[in-house]
Amino acid sequence: MMTETSTKLLIVDDLPENLRALNALIRDSGRSVYQASSGEEALALLLEHDFALAILDVQMPEMDGFELAQLMRGTEKTRHIPIVFVTAAGKEMNFSFQGYESGAVDFLHKPLDINAVQSKVNVFVALHQQRMETRRQVLALEQSRQQQEALLQELRATQGELQRSLNMRDEFMSMVAHELRTPLNTLFLETQMRTVNLERGNLAAFDADKLQKMVARDARQIRSMVRLIDDMLDVSRINSGKLSIRREAVDLTELVRRVADDLSPGALASNTTLHVQASGVIEGHWDAFRVEQIVVNLISNAVRYGAGQPVEISLSQTPNSAVIEVRDHGIGISSRDQERIFQAFERVVQHDRTGGLGLGLFITKQLVDAHGGAITLQSQPGSGSLFCVTLPLAGQ
Repeated sequence: MMTETSTKLLIVDDLPENLRALNALIRDSGRSVYQASSGEEALALLLEHDFALAILDVQMPEMDGFELAQLMRGTEKTRHIPIVFVTAAGKEMNFSFQGYESGAVDFLHKPLDINAVQSKVNVFVALHQQRMETRRQVLALEQSRQQQEALLQELRATQGELQRSLNMRDEFMSMVAHELRTPLNTLFLETQMRTVNLERGNLAAFDADKLQKMVARDARQIRSMVRLIDDMLDVSRINSGKLSIRREAVDLTELVRRVADDLSPGALASNTTLHVQASGVIEGHWDAFRVEQIVVNLISNAVRYGAGQPVEISLSQTPNSAVIEVRDHGIGISSRDQERIFQAFERVVQHDRTGGLGLGLFITKQLVDAHGGAITLQSQPGSGSLFCVTLPLAGQ
């Protein structure tokens, strides 16, 4: 039986009886013997199979063994196949020389010596098997080398990612410490001042007007810390896939105006005014708390990088969506930075000292995506920025 893993031998002779006899001599387990009765038939088999040995009869009509051997030596696929000629001619040197010139490695003379034939075929089969085993080992080594190289590259990538994660963690912890320290220091100093006034009996420092201002300052610092903590919790929810959206009927116009009113005092402290433009009531089914986060983040971002110029918030409606646009006239964002600002812990300006953890736009995009919406940005350095959020009116 011929199998894909057996050693293949080719015998070529124009006489069927010679083919049968030679086949009987060289047939063995683990071998596949192919027979051809002409040079043309042999060439077809040679192009289809990889033979360990070709035994060619010298004297054949149309194409003799020498011609077939020369064609084999002229083709890349067959030039490596050992050729043994079978001839009934005598052992004249000129004839042998012609055979070796044609590419022969040996001669078999008729009548065939059974032991000599079998011994020579066994040698070539063993050599072929050794070559195949060597080739297999080389391929296995190359595969192993490629696998090791791939593992090494994966290890380097993992190591690089781990280092980036460690750097991000360290930077994040530094930013958190810095952002929390500011309101905490303010509260601590306020507490110390109040303690000193109480110890000195200076109750005038706690009259109604001053007390109201103290409470307002405390509330601002506490809100700042709560927002930082909420941002970190939201990132954790987003990364774990636990961010929930609770939809309800929402008047978007009322929500945006209310948020703008709440943020106006802080904006005025940065010499920034907020202007809301809305043609009428826009209602949809959204998570009011999350939509408020989106609006707060976009307005806060516009105030922070708006260079004290007015910030314009406009609302509009399409047949299926509500559109929120927030435009500032500040420093703008380069095209390179636009590709990264929606990622966690990224800021518009490198070494930004305006505050924040670089989470606002990341969280905003995640909240917009969770509503089935989209957020886009148009900006150029020095020409301000326009953020546009589209939210489907109906819950998905």
